[in-house]
Amino acid sequence: MKKWKLIAGLLLIVLAFLMALFFAPPSKDSNRVLSYQEASAELSDLMRNIKWSENIVRRRAKVQLGQQQDLKDTLPDISLFPIVAGSEISGNNAVPEIFVSTEKSGTGIDGIMVEIAKAFNARNILLKNGQGAKVGIRKIASGTGYEFIASGKYMPDAFSPSNHLWIQMASAYVPLTPVREKMFGNIAGIVMKDAVAEKLKSAYGKPDVKNLVDAVVQGNLVMGYTDPFASSTGLNFLVTVLETFARGDRNALLSPEVMAAFENFQRGVPFVALTTIQMRDSVQNDGSLDAFVMEYQTFVNTPALKAGYQFLPFGFRHDNPLYAVGNISPEKQEVLEQFAAFAEQPEYKSLAQKYGFNPSLPYQSPFEVPTGDILIRAQKLWKEKKDAGRPISAIFLCDISGSMQGTRIQNLKKALIQGIDFISPENSIGLIFFNDTVSIVLPVRKFDLNHKAAFRAAIEDMTASGGTAMYDGTAVSLSLLADEKKKNPDVKPLLFVLTDGETNTGLTFKDMSPVIRGIKIPVYTIGYEADIKELARLSALVEAAMLNAGEGEIQYKIGSLLNAQM
Repeated sequence: MKKWKLIAGLLLIVLAFLMALFFAPPSKDSNRVLSYQEASAELSDLMRNIKWSENIVRRRAKVQLGQQQDLKDTLPDISLFPIVAGSEISGNNAVPEIFVSTEKSGTGIDGIMVEIAKAFNARNILLKNGQGAKVGIRKIASGTGYEFIASGKYMPDAFSPSNHLWIQMASAYVPLTPVREKMFGNIAGIVMKDAVAEKLKSAYGKPDVKNLVDAVVQGNLVMGYTDPFASSTGLNFLVTVLETFARGDRNALLSPEVMAAFENFQRGVPFVALTTIQMRDSVQNDGSLDAFVMEYQTFVNTPALKAGYQFLPFGFRHDNPLYAVGNISPEKQEVLEQFAAFAEQPEYKSLAQKYGFNPSLPYQSPFEVPTGDILIRAQKLWKEKKDAGRPISAIFLCDISGSMQGTRIQNLKKALIQGIDFISPENSIGLIFFNDTVSIVLPVRKFDLNHKAAFRAAIEDMTASGGTAMYDGTAVSLSLLADEKKKNPDVKPLLFVLTDGETNTGLTFKDMSPVIRGIKIPVYTIGYEADIKELARLSALVEAAMLNAGEGEIQYKIGSLLNAQM
């Protein structure tokens, strides 16, 4: 009898297991494609199981009325931008330091200036006075190098940005003397798929810049470009669009009529990219962009663009000029001349071509380079007009879990306190904290003086404890931003997540990724000693970007991000 009872019990267990398998809801695939409505419905279902509450901050911190942050104020110590050639030099040598843009001060195909500098330094060339002639190469982006020169925070002996636009701008602050107008030829261009180029040709006659601008304004093409405060190609594209609207009339370049036309153009630009990779991935993966900007040297060295893509030159050439900065000594001036002549040898011209420079495309700029004053004003007007009148609603989602204790949360506080002055009072901002629960600290409201004071107070008072439910916080944030979108369909929603990425409770990437893709709200992530791969794939879901706070210049990068997006 006991035996039969045992068998019957086992059968019941097996039957129960089979019924559970049969009636269990199907496992949800993280690669599912949801419509906006489906994603919204699934987000509502997920919200029912999230522990969240409102804990609105009551304190108000002291903030300065009308204070506007300048990127120059956030510049890090120059030591965070490495000397990549010539750092070991000592003794009786004249060693001018050159700020060199990153596409020629890196390694491999992006390191031509480094290779030439090392070869030059090894040659032991002597000056007329018997001193050794050496150069030091500091790796620094063109826009960042310009900011250091313009602010006076650090002055190199020479500057080799990607194009002459930065030279003109720097000349507004300090005298610059040409050594070479062209070290290595390069061209800025618009990259698009063959099918997009054919569509443009069919509708407008030929795929040129004027017709592309018209297509964007008319809503027939979606364009992406990089931040003109940081990117040479982005600045070039901004000025090219303005020149196109001004029709060659330099006096009209910044006129109200041109700026109104530019605002219409910006309606066809879904986001200003932090990186070229961000735009390239959007086009490759059939995202929101039809076309994006890129230098030719990068284009020809990107395997994914070898077939099926076209390159349309635009704007000003990127000829990598070399200019002396300020009143340097005659000896350093002589070294720069010797170095430039050394780089003109046939072997280095061949190397430049091998690395993608000096392309055979017969392209000359249709415009004269504007003065530095005009370019500086163009950047400021871009900041005002880039959102094309669309209101911005953004939420800052901050990790206050136990793993953020110590330097992580201190650095997070510093970044946000410094960054709030980049946020326009016309933007609507919310603030949410998360550990193992989610706390709405500030609802989404206009960033007026009162809201700004409450935001700062909440950041100052943050403490870290508990688990890490990052995706619970993401779900709550997206729900609030979706509500803002319902109130005003024209709103531009953004989510900024500041975290170490060590999710250990609550929802997972698999749960949230289809929802994030369907809701289509960009999630920018800033990682503090973080799981960088996790944050990178989160940001990549909707064409956003990830910043690594482990890189020393993070305050400057966050300032650049907020300056571009807010």
